[in-house]
Parts: sequence; C-alpha cells; structure tokens
Amino acid sequence: MKKLIKISMIALAASLVVGCATNSDIENLQTQIDGLKTSVAQASSDAASAAADARTAAQAAQDTNSKLDNMFKKSMMK
Repeated sequence: MKKLIKISMIALAASLVVGCATNSDIENLQTQIDGLKTSVAQASSDAASAAADARTAAQAAQDTNSKLDNMFKKSMMK
C-alpha cells in the first residue's frame, strides 16, 4: 500500500511539472490566435471585394451583349 502511494505521489508530481502550461505558452497561443483572426478578416475582405468585382464584370458583359444585340438588329433593318 505504501509503495502504491509513493508511486502515485511521484506520478502526480511529474504530471504537475510536465503538464502545466506556462503563462508564456498561453501568451504565445493568444498571439497566434490574434494573428489568425487578422488573417481571417483579411481573407473575408478579399472575398467580398472579389465578389463585387465579379458582379461588376458580369454587369459589363451584359451591357456589352445588349449593345451588340442592338447593333445586330440595326444592321438587319437596313
């Protein structure tokens, strides 16, 4: 029984020494999380900008098609 208690105490002490995160570890993780949040925000902004550009390009293509259709109709009337 004493041997089991001694082994348990050694295991507990070892787990406390090895298993605890230090403040610097936590701060390092928080810094990484903040960096990732910034990256996600930038990616979201870039995606929104790309979507707006795609809508603009689609509208320009539609306008060009309308102009070409009008030109074709005018040429067929002559």
